Amino acid sequence: MKSFTVLLLLFALGIGANAQSRSRSVDSAIVTANQAFMRAFEQGATTLANLYTSDAQLFPPNGAMVSGNTQIGPFWIAAFRAGIYKVSLETIETEMAGNRIIETGNYTLMGTDGKSIDTGKYLVVWKQEGNAWKLYRDIWNTSQSAK
Repeated sequence: MKSFTVLLLLFALGIGANAQSRSRSVDSAIVTANQAFMRAFEQGATTLANLYTSDAQLFPPNGAMVSGNTQIGPFWIAAFRAGIYKVSLETIETEMAGNRIIETGNYTLMGTDGKSIDTGKYLVVWKQEGNAWKLYRDIWNTSQSAK
């Protein structure tokens, strides 16, 4: 009985270590992907569509759903041209959900002068396409009070 308990404990510790390793890997992958998003935005947003899956959906506040990376690209280019020149993303939490990653976080949008235009929170579902994690579902909303 004692050896069974020891085996059970070792098995549980192995699962915990594997989960921690997977968690660090997930966090690292999402941080890297978000850094690519922020860089692409600062460079004019013209390559942002490449960071989304082909069947991605964007759920912008006060607007219609945008489907497919061929439509999402122009959405972000229009946002850049409207005066959002920098995006800062802060991951709060990531969680594996089957073959997806769910990320929650905070964002700040900045204008040409570097001053904050908006702050809020977001939820992204990431999907692996090839060897890269890409945005699959992307929703955000402001934390600013209504005017």
